[in-house]
Amino acid sequence: MEEGNVSTTEALGMAGEALGLFLPLLSAAEGLRRAAAAVVVPAMRAAVALCLAMSMMLVVEKLSMATVALYVKLSRRTPEKVYKWEPVPVPAAAEDAEVGSLAYPMVLVQIPMFNEREVYQISIAAVCSLSWPYDRLIIQVLDDSTDLTIRELVQEECQKWCKRGRSIHYISRDNRNGYKAGALKEAMELDYVKKCDYVAIFDADHEPPFDFLLRTIPFLMHNPGIALVQARWKFVNADQCLMTRIQEMSLNYHFKVEQQSGSTTMEFFGFNGTAGVWRIIAINEAEGWKERTTVEDMDLAVRATLQGWKFVYVGDLKVKSELPSNYKAYRYQQHRWACGPANLFKKMASDIIMAKKVSSVKKFFLIYNFFFARRIISHNVTFFFYCILIPASSFVPQVEIPKWGVFYIPLAITLLNSVGTPRSLHLILVWIFFESVMSLHRCKAVFIGLLEAGRVNEWVVTEKLGNSLKTKQIPADAKKLSNKFWERFHFLELGMGIFLLISACYNCAFRTNLYFIFIFPLSVSFLTMGAGYVGTCIPPT
Repeated sequence: MEEGNVSTTEALGMAGEALGLFLPLLSAAEGLRRAAAAVVVPAMRAAVALCLAMSMMLVVEKLSMATVALYVKLSRRTPEKVYKWEPVPVPAAAEDAEVGSLAYPMVLVQIPMFNEREVYQISIAAVCSLSWPYDRLIIQVLDDSTDLTIRELVQEECQKWCKRGRSIHYISRDNRNGYKAGALKEAMELDYVKKCDYVAIFDADHEPPFDFLLRTIPFLMHNPGIALVQARWKFVNADQCLMTRIQEMSLNYHFKVEQQSGSTTMEFFGFNGTAGVWRIIAINEAEGWKERTTVEDMDLAVRATLQGWKFVYVGDLKVKSELPSNYKAYRYQQHRWACGPANLFKKMASDIIMAKKVSSVKKFFLIYNFFFARRIISHNVTFFFYCILIPASSFVPQVEIPKWGVFYIPLAITLLNSVGTPRSLHLILVWIFFESVMSLHRCKAVFIGLLEAGRVNEWVVTEKLGNSLKTKQIPADAKKLSNKFWERFHFLELGMGIFLLISACYNCAFRTNLYFIFIFPLSVSFLTMGAGYVGTCIPPT
């Protein structure tokens, strides 16, 4: 008994000593937890307040643009009513017959392309079929293809149209310096270009209507202050898959609301790089094409605006184009479209502020509305607020987000974005979650552009299907997933999906704010897209 008592006493003493050793550790751990809470909670509260403020800025900006677009639609304020527009004068009298096509100005048409096997015939045929005197039209096919077989095919297509009387020039380079901007810049330096007054630009997947020049050139002829006439895109494959339907919604908003409001109020909007006609003098005055960013079209538009030139958007003139139906290709495109503007903003902010030929109002519009709100704030709010802060707040009960910020603000933004495509209103929830996933890549691209990091000048040409869409040969093969594991899965999306799934489960189990109703389907969206089950996947040929 005594030995047992001694053993018990010794055991209790050892336990007390062990507890004495662990108490400081427990105290230290509690101190670290409190210190972390003291840092994390205020930081998250500040981030929430900042995101709410930026969300309100977005709502005001989108509401103002939607109001202008609605006014234009209801008042039927077409560009032909605002600016002087008359058909190109065609001599009718017998004594003027000798003048012939001289009544038409010389127009240059450029078709930049890179390994465009599926679509080169579409754009070349459409441009060669434009209603314009053949002797007043010069066509340049700017082929930077690295595939020699494709080069030969494009050359043969140009020769075919040349034999039919078109003035078409095939131009190729032995390098891709400056990408599209480099090709356009070199082509503009050729001697015969000096004979031209205007230049129309069409990407290889764009198919202008036959009367494109007849409807756009008169704006430039009769209004010497106009530098650019921009047409709208019409998507030939919008119904190919769910991903293309979602893209159609976003781009219709861009054209019907953003472009329309910019053209109406400030006579400025970003050139889309295609489906537009420029006054060549304006390009030269703005110092021509520059290769410093991957958004050479926006760069030129901003510089021309700072020289005092005006732009016109013609919303009822539609140019057929193709949407990327492959998710990987779409990611590359969106990276370029988000990274380039952010990088250009960094390079041009001071130039905009110091410009002397534009008003302070237009300077504010360029810096705040065009760049900061639409191309910096929008991507950051969508990702950090809805994909990071709201889910993370499930683990930090001290951080509360007002219901109007979680529900009413995104509802208003979503409804304003959906007005451009009424036929897809039933897909609005899918659009929300798809755009939330894409905000991950856009947000990352914005910071790459601002910091001029790694992929800032990356240019990957978007894959196109072209004639395969018309022959219906793609959809059956497009459903096949890649056999390569690393090509099918996207680990950034999968990682975010797991984080969101954990947040949703924790919120459902331990919180009462019901955020899991939104977080759970958002996690499913990330996991679905991360696993490659979105868009189409075209097997390599």
